[in-house]
Amino acid sequence: MQQLEDEYPGSSLGLPREGRGSLASWRARVAALIIDWLASMLVATLLFGVEVLTGSGWRSFMILATFFVEASVLTTITGSSFGQLLARIGVTRVDGLPLGLWRPTLRTLLKCLVVPVVVIGAERRHLDDLLLGTVVVNRR
Repeated sequence: MQQLEDEYPGSSLGLPREGRGSLASWRARVAALIIDWLASMLVATLLFGVEVLTGSGWRSFMILATFFVEASVLTTITGSSFGQLLARIGVTRVDGLPLGLWRPTLRTLLKCLVVPVVVIGAERRHLDDLLLGTVVVNRR
């Protein structure tokens, strides 16, 4: 019975129960994604015009391209996308090593494909996190 009381989300990964480094909540993760997408819509509209919202052809992909660049670059530099920075969460490797250059880019590419994000495993980790050995944690 004691073992069940000691288990909490993130415990199998060695993460703390709460506070900095603990597993990020779904609420924070969804909020960060919404913020990222809205920011990408704004930037893409400013750069390419309102056709990115209603047009077809290459312009219809500019919001997704903006999201890809924003999330990849910021996660590589800071460990968090713009939305994650505001939500005070970030991506880290399970083994504690630096993310490196390719993990954030591949993680964002997989997120843009959508399917890996809807496949959820243990400890609130999406398929992209499971494949890359990453986890989203609280930064506060």
